[in-house]
Amino acid sequence: QVQLVESGGGLVQAGGSLRLSCAATGLTVSTLIMGWFRQAPGQDREFVAAMSRAGVSKTYADSVLGRFAISRDNPKNTVYLQMNSLKPDDTAVYYCATSQRPLWRTNWRTSDFDYWGQGTQVTVSS
Repeated sequence: QVQLVESGGGLVQAGGSLRLSCAATGLTVSTLIMGWFRQAPGQDREFVAAMSRAGVSKTYADSVLGRFAISRDNPKNTVYLQMNSLKPDDTAVYYCATSQRPLWRTNWRTSDFDYWGQGTQVTVSS
């Protein structure tokens, strides 16, 4: 059974940092494209970051470029999202997801991803 479990969310002041984790069972993260998305209240779920199977290619939304970093730990079968210089606009529920799409690209959509975690809340106060 495939399961993605996010953790690491919380309340942080603007300018602070958080590291989100996504622990996977029932699949191997190094064989899939891994992504992070977020959804703020009343808004659509939006792409944040993704990493290729080899872990070499990474892509980010313009809004987080230079502040967020996606990474993974293969032995732990876990994907991370390091978030620095957080802003109130980063407040959202953050989700990790997996994609079996065969080809890497930079414009990922929610429909490209197959399995999703339950999400973790990130709240950034001003």
